[in-house]
Amino acid sequence: MDPSKLSKTIIERYYQRRAIGCIGEVFTLRRRKTLLVQATGTGKTRVSIALVDLLQRTNWAKRVLFLADRVSLVNQAANAFKKFLPDSSPVNLVTEKDKEGRVYVCTYPTMMGLIDSQKKGEAAFSVGHFDLVIIDEAHRSIYQKYRAIFAYFDSLLVGLTATPREEVDRNTYELFDLEDGVPTDAYELERAVLDGFLVPPRVEQVDMKFPRDGIRYDDLSADEKAHWESLDWGDQEGGEQSPDGVNASAVNKWLFNADTVEGAANPDGARP
Repeated sequence: MDPSKLSKTIIERYYQRRAIGCIGEVFTLRRRKTLLVQATGTGKTRVSIALVDLLQRTNWAKRVLFLADRVSLVNQAANAFKKFLPDSSPVNLVTEKDKEGRVYVCTYPTMMGLIDSQKKGEAAFSVGHFDLVIIDEAHRSIYQKYRAIFAYFDSLLVGLTATPREEVDRNTYELFDLEDGVPTDAYELERAVLDGFLVPPRVEQVDMKFPRDGIRYDDLSADEKAHWESLDWGDQEGGEQSPDGVNASAVNKWLFNADTVEGAANPDGARP
């Protein structure tokens, strides 16, 4: 593959062209798995489209599958392919299962269903139907849940992730046959900020009234008071049917979700 043949109407930034050059070097060495780390907002989808365009024009790939984990991302990718690479006849498999094209976009669950239908002897995609599979937001959980997809298709593989390289878990690198911490190419937030393509994140604290101050019955609107009075408060001191208010600590205790906090501390689901 010759990176000089990349379409300048699809990508024009240096790091995008570099990423495709790195992928091309891997594929030329007859290795089939690659992983790109790119900060959110730096054009991962555009890189994918330019890569597909180059591979199809140089006869490296005839049919391509682009996978994402949400319908909204699939729709976004389908629209981007239609805009920048209309000749590839993009097909959104979520809504267009009977159409044919050179680029297919799909969610993981939908593709799993299509593979299962193939096992049942119904019409679907063969093992060699796609020459390239692109995985949006590639990470270990995707492989754990949908690894049958990648075991089924015998194709070139490109993983995309916005996770900083030091935060990409070790098993993800292993899944792409890469050294720990060394993706095929990386363009991360700090570099994008220095280059002027992104602005640094800004943290703003927004206090919410009830968790901060608690709830006072006298401060509620008429509708809110009616709802307050309709609630089953249980036995209240002094025989009152409802309290005059709820203090901030009680509000925060009610909002606190132990399972969510545990899940954030243990993303793999393991309990301490």
